[in-house]
Amino acid sequence: MILHFYLAKRFLWTFLAIFGVFVILLLLIDLIKELQDFPGLPFSDIIEIVLLKAPEANYEILPLIVILATVALFLRLSRNSELVVVRASGRSALRALIAPLVVAALIGVVSITMLNPIVAASAKRHNDFLNSYLGWGTSILAIAPEGLWLRQGSDTGQTVIHAERASSDVSTLYSATFIAFDLDGTPLSRMTANSAELGDGEWRLTTVKLWDLSSGINPENTAQQLDTLSVPSALTQDRIIDSFGKPQYISIWNLPKFIEQLEEAGFSARRYTVWLQMELARPLFLVALVMAAAAFTMRHSRLHNTGTSVLTAIMLGFGLHYIRNFAQILGENGQIPVMLAAWAPPVAAFLLALGILLHMEEG
Repeated sequence: MILHFYLAKRFLWTFLAIFGVFVILLLLIDLIKELQDFPGLPFSDIIEIVLLKAPEANYEILPLIVILATVALFLRLSRNSELVVVRASGRSALRALIAPLVVAALIGVVSITMLNPIVAASAKRHNDFLNSYLGWGTSILAIAPEGLWLRQGSDTGQTVIHAERASSDVSTLYSATFIAFDLDGTPLSRMTANSAELGDGEWRLTTVKLWDLSSGINPENTAQQLDTLSVPSALTQDRIIDSFGKPQYISIWNLPKFIEQLEEAGFSARRYTVWLQMELARPLFLVALVMAAAAFTMRHSRLHNTGTSVLTAIMLGFGLHYIRNFAQILGENGQIPVMLAAWAPPVAAFLLALGILLHMEEG
């Protein structure tokens, strides 16, 4: 037990040291980049942008940090002949690996339960800050239990759109309501339609009832029934879809409810479901990376080419990370099932690393 605590402590401190180095390095790189991109922005705002971006940037490279921490730990143990002492005491190298694996799994659990909400909040704030500075405005879409809400603007005013549900590609709204306002916020008209199809620069409404709210008299007395009606719009499908926000902007604790609301509104929540399952599989993937990196660096430094072993371990880790990202893309595009896209790479990486370990240590 003392040995396990010793190795766990060594691995944790190595991980934290490398993580701290990368935090400082990425902060400096991003600071220089933001100063070049926004020369007219106050320095305090630049610092805010850099600090808001830092959690997401470091969260993305967490697998790389785990790989480097594993390589650094076992290289140090090999050069100090500590692994030789472990083997001489009658313990196999695989048993010595248990403690780092437990720490890696705990890092994965902490990352998805505590770091993920922080990353989601800071990334969303960073995106809104940049959109506000660039004049792009905030999100034009919101999902609620009663349906979805859209907002579109023009030189003459704003239009708020509500629909009970929509097609998965957001091209058609069902049971839609359009309320037009002038620039002062005074309501001008209200329209309801069985469906509203988004075309080139317009909404094409069918089975429409139109109320004029600007005349000052009872709107119901002058209401019109129309088979079709065209409402100008600057919205596009891509702009509406982008308004959902990236899955990274939503905390893992709120993601299941958000996915449920998307599906109830008729939208496809596939990429959010893939992201959720991949986050849940993160601890297993980090464990697999530790095993893969340890397989090439646990041997005594005099018995193998250290440079080749380190390079092989890092390249294998990068390869596994690339395969995981590629599976994510296939899952988001519907090429493979969601569970396969999220869990197959970590499970395959774990089994591959276990096979290499058994071959290196016991073969």
